Order: sequence, then C-alpha cells, then structure tokens
Amino acid sequence: MELLEDKMRVWLESAKFVKAIPGVYVLYNRNKDVIYIGESNNLEETFTKYVETEFEGNECKQKTQSYQREFTNNPKERQIQLIEEFKKQSGKLPSCNTEIALETH
Repeated sequence: MELLEDKMRVWLESAKFVKAIPGVYVLYNRNKDVIYIGESNNLEETFTKYVETEFEGNECKQKTQSYQREFTNNPKERQIQLIEEFKKQSGKLPSCNTEIALETH
C-alpha cells in the first residue's frame, strides 16, 4: 500500500540525495509493506544520519528497502494525518511506529 503520491525509491541509492527541507517519509520493507511513517524538519539531515548509522541499531527500520517522501511545511501534522489514514485502512500502526499520542484537532 503506497501512502504518498511520490514514486517508490530504492533506499540506499537515492536516500543520500534528499533536499534539506521539511517533509514526511514512509519506509517500506521488501514486501512493500509500510513499516514506518516519519517526519523531519530537515529530510537531508535525517536521511544522512539513517544511512551513516544504518538506523542506529533499530532492527525494525533496518528492514527498509524503499521509501517515499513528501515535502511539507507542517511535517508533524502531515505525519499524524498519514498515521491516522494508515490505521483506518489497516487497523494497526506501522510496525516500526510506536504508539504515539495522536493529537486530536
């Protein structure tokens, strides 16, 4: 299930070339299952850290094979919206997202 309009990109090959702007991202495993929905005020910084540290020993995120990203001025708000959409469609949170307090508007 693809959550964003952005094309699916292979993780390591293109993760190094993301712009240093705010956005959200969706990580997918080999089966193209959503494993994590994240947000960042600087996607380049976040992705560079992930690539250089191999997800800092996070076994769940280490299953990442591909990703999508979307630039937005309100990444936290968009992340919550995407998590709510995913939860509504699948009945659960992505496997690498811990239960986070979803703000109600």
